[in-house]
Amino acid sequence: MLQEGSLYLGTSRNPDDSLNKAEYLALKYGNRHGIVTGATGTGKTVTLQVLAESFSEAGVPVFASDIKGDLSGIAAMGEPKDWITQRAEQIGFTDFAPAEFPVIFWDLYGEKGHRVRTTVAEMGPLLLSRLMNASEAQEGALNIAFKIADEGGLPLMDLKDLQALLTYMAEHATELSSQFGLISKASIATLQRGLLILEQQGAENFFGEPALKVTDIMRTTNDGRGAISILAADKLMMNPRLYATFLLWLLSELFEELPEVGDLDKPKLVFFFDEAHLLFNDAPKVLLERVEQVVRLIRSKGVGVYFVTQNPLDVPETVLAQLGNRVQHALRAYTPREQKAVKTAADTFRPNPAFDCADAISQLGIGEALVSTLEAKGIPSMVERTLIRPPSGKVGPIDDATRQKVMNLSPVAGQYDVDLDSESAYEILMARAKKAADAEAARQAAEEKAAGGDSAAGRWTLPGFGDEPTETSSGRTTTKRRSGYQRESVIEAAMKSAARSVASSVGRALVRGILGSLKR
Repeated sequence: MLQEGSLYLGTSRNPDDSLNKAEYLALKYGNRHGIVTGATGTGKTVTLQVLAESFSEAGVPVFASDIKGDLSGIAAMGEPKDWITQRAEQIGFTDFAPAEFPVIFWDLYGEKGHRVRTTVAEMGPLLLSRLMNASEAQEGALNIAFKIADEGGLPLMDLKDLQALLTYMAEHATELSSQFGLISKASIATLQRGLLILEQQGAENFFGEPALKVTDIMRTTNDGRGAISILAADKLMMNPRLYATFLLWLLSELFEELPEVGDLDKPKLVFFFDEAHLLFNDAPKVLLERVEQVVRLIRSKGVGVYFVTQNPLDVPETVLAQLGNRVQHALRAYTPREQKAVKTAADTFRPNPAFDCADAISQLGIGEALVSTLEAKGIPSMVERTLIRPPSGKVGPIDDATRQKVMNLSPVAGQYDVDLDSESAYEILMARAKKAADAEAARQAAEEKAAGGDSAAGRWTLPGFGDEPTETSSGRTTTKRRSGYQRESVIEAAMKSAARSVASSVGRALVRGILGSLKR
């Protein structure tokens, strides 16, 4: 059943339930993206596992998120369950054999996988604004903050770096506004509150060093199989916006870092975006436009993106049009919106005169799907009602001991598990402030020393204007001298010095890409 250069997905059936033919996904069209949809319990996760295993066997690295923990079983040897052997016999899959696959576990919280982080600077203002649900005015202030940091040599590694930068922007809004545009203290204050909320939601685990290198999710093993990177997302899903923003950041990193390669014999990486609706829900128009652009252009860099979601309406039409390989599990049509979803799903397929696509979608059984992939010259195949092949790895989650064993043998073991805290914006601003404060203190001490011999004799005195006579403990009367203006505090002088230092560093600005990520 297996063919060179193709992935076996399952076997289609005729209207009389007799077997029709094997259904394949051509590897050379694996980077033309795809979508797996269907209601809960219809077999989407098993289909995702089948695709991940097949790409891995073909030497293609895979990245996928594990929402419920079920996908982790791909790291263990498959078990001979009755439904698995029956399905293999039913579709004539004579080459079927249990197997285990090379897996690297990742986790933002470092509990069920290696820590995965990025820096605030690498994420960029656009994605961070999305994460913070910032308004247009707040996003503008955040863009100014990143511009100041990029031009002023202030590395933004973690949330405390950005907090320190926002603090000094608020204190010196007038001075900085003259060079970078209006800085609203109200917007800065809202952003600061947003950072506190992010910390409470656990986002501080995501920002820091060492930052993830995309090459570590593009590994192959010595026997030529692609490593399957699995992100433990069961806890992460408690913060859906952080989950969606992280995956979008990772996608943008791949887009910015990988070179153009054109059409290859097989993809360099396949990226599965589970719960894809979280990416598009309430997303601003500018972000949707850039996501569409990334999806359209990343194909030429050898990356295939596969969205996994319940409803095809979860994906905007402009993005849906870019997805060439489609697997549609059953949908239930009880409400008008569900009926619209069924019609939308049916209309995306190349029709098959043997059956009505819309009717078939609501009649599909568990593990059965409508399948259409790209054939010669990139033309979509006629949709077929297909029994999906059983996976070779274990179906269901693995235990903690097995997971830990896989992590201990991982090629990145120890590389990301220890936090680093290098000199960044927070330390730099504090050092500049201390230097300026020391200089101000020294200047004040010199002035006081030089003025130590001054006398009030021969001066005009004006009661109520700073020259009031006072009586000391010895009974003598002296004149307390007060300047006609209030001298700025040491901290204010220090921060102004830092502001001038930042503002004078123009010319070293970093280059950012389509989604605001740093270009290396």
